[in-house]
Amino acid sequence: MNNVPNMKVGIVAVSRDCFPESLAVNRRKALVAAYAKKYDTADIYECPVCIVESEIHMQQALDDITAAGCNALCVYLGNFGPEISETMLAEKWNGPKMFLAAAEESQGDLLDGRGDAYCGMLNASYNLALRNVKAYIPEYPVGTAEECADMIHEFLPIARAIYGLSNLKIFSFGPRPKNFFACNAPIKQLYNLGVEIEENSELDLFEAFHKHANDPRIPEVAADMAKELGEGNKKPEVLEKLAQYELTLLDWVEENKGSRKYVAIAGKCWPAFQTQFGFVPCYVNSRLTGRGIPVSCEVDIYGVLSEFIGTCVSEDAVTLLDINNSVPADMYKESIEGKFPYTHKDTFMGFHCGNTCSSKLAFCEMKYQKIMARNLPIEVTNGTLEGDIAPGNITFFRLQSTADNKLRAYVAEGEVLDVRTKSFGAIGVFAIKEMGRFYRHVLIEKNYPHHGAVAFGHFGKEIFEVLKYIGVAYDEIGYNQPKSLPYPSENPFA
Repeated sequence: MNNVPNMKVGIVAVSRDCFPESLAVNRRKALVAAYAKKYDTADIYECPVCIVESEIHMQQALDDITAAGCNALCVYLGNFGPEISETMLAEKWNGPKMFLAAAEESQGDLLDGRGDAYCGMLNASYNLALRNVKAYIPEYPVGTAEECADMIHEFLPIARAIYGLSNLKIFSFGPRPKNFFACNAPIKQLYNLGVEIEENSELDLFEAFHKHANDPRIPEVAADMAKELGEGNKKPEVLEKLAQYELTLLDWVEENKGSRKYVAIAGKCWPAFQTQFGFVPCYVNSRLTGRGIPVSCEVDIYGVLSEFIGTCVSEDAVTLLDINNSVPADMYKESIEGKFPYTHKDTFMGFHCGNTCSSKLAFCEMKYQKIMARNLPIEVTNGTLEGDIAPGNITFFRLQSTADNKLRAYVAEGEVLDVRTKSFGAIGVFAIKEMGRFYRHVLIEKNYPHHGAVAFGHFGKEIFEVLKYIGVAYDEIGYNQPKSLPYPSENPFA
């Protein structure tokens, strides 16, 4: 992924001055050694300059991990810890941060060897709240060296997303299409998240596209497209235009990202795009997303923001799909019932015209866009990537700013079933436990738009933690609740 942060977590041990400093030193060394046994040591940096007991030590540690190139922080309570200086360190650290605490090692060493970090974590959390500092604290943040090493490793995808968002610029082109109020995007919350946005006219993009006519790089890009598509290249006559458009987007983001490190694009493909550009951009969108530059359709700014979070967490291609249509009863009977552990209402089809990366499709063809071709000449609708989405685990999710400027989100884990869709577009048969109730009492009840981001794998735990970290209220993060846990709006007599 060319557009995803590489994280380096600075591990800083802290100690309350009435406890033996050796506890924090030895436990930090054991933590680092445990991490090295299981994971890549390039992920972490052991701060050796001091054990933080005071404000002076805090500044020394801050300077050291900054100079070492760290972009995330782990405050490790080797014993009770000094709640002032340890939380001041977190306050001054401009990046993702986490807190961990050391468990006691042995019943034979509970005199000078007892650290009381279990207690110290309470004071740390209290002081973080006093300072209005957000930090990631694992579900059970007290552990052995080996357990804490695992917690740091689990923090990495969360830290990637947090750091990525604070260094992200979203490029949008044109207003949303008519009748797509669902892609309404109050941008105030983007700034609150630290995300920059550059809104552009479609005319600006059109002009840049024409300036790339006869670009000497076009043949090479077109050849790469042909290689990727293989026998699925059903419209070779449009490859050069698609290559020209891909180069236009790549040059645009490179020339305009300014101080930001990472980019995402909220693009447009209709109603005038096809007739003016002479193609649809779906296949190009899929290729950029496959490189870690997510591209949303219909100028869906929060859709592409969600995609970027998924890209950072999974370090893999994501996609954006319509929560589109129900599975026909005869298809359910023939291909799902008795073969998969899902009811009919657990299933649906996720679809979009052709923006899903070829690596995430079971098979694919680059051809014309059927819906658009109903009203337009087929030749101006070429450029979409069609195929069934490959079966496997997925996470369906979305972060959204509502019309009243509140952050709201949902996350649900499920899978794409190994069932032929017998339809068109980039499409799959999806199954999520209790989808029917989730659809009614989260997606409809909370006024979510039709687009959802899809990460390929189960990443609900990590995405949920990212959403909490960036400030989405706990009661505004929806998920597919089991029947034993009714939704607030669910009729108990139904």
